Amino acid sequence: MAKTLIVPGLRNSGPAHWQTWFETQLPDTHRVEQENWERTCLSDWAARVRDEIDAIGEKVWIVAHSFGCLATVTAAFERQDRILGALLVAPADPHRFGEPTALLEEKLQFPSLVVASTNDPWVKASAAEYWAGQWGSAHLNIGEAGHINVDSGHGPWPEGLRLFERLRADKIV
Repeated sequence: MAKTLIVPGLRNSGPAHWQTWFETQLPDTHRVEQENWERTCLSDWAARVRDEIDAIGEKVWIVAHSFGCLATVTAAFERQDRILGALLVAPADPHRFGEPTALLEEKLQFPSLVVASTNDPWVKASAAEYWAGQWGSAHLNIGEAGHINVDSGHGPWPEGLRLFERLRADKIV
């Protein structure tokens, strides 16, 4: 089975976050570590994702959250052939972070699913849907789920794990 790369967002995903729980549920996972979890810089964060993909040395599945989704997509454009698919949960709105969007407006060349909610304080549902369309990703709005993190009640997230398993089985996109 291929390796899974976990790509957290701002401030990392702590011990109670669903991404950390995924690591206990999925074999052979690796987590991207950013130099500074408190400061977002898309080019730096994407470089870390690319470095981790290269270090793994084989094709990977990616599970990203928030700003980690933007870093994943940016990195992916240079590593399309190394990525089997990506679960992109609650992608951050690049406008909120002052990041240029032109480099994000391409289609991904692998299966992907954007999971969003109607009341995410970091990205409007319409923006998440827009980015899913730009990336050629399937889009799933799961209703009022906040930022799909610990603060919104998403520690262990069995439904998210099922979505990832369906993506890997090519039953979503």
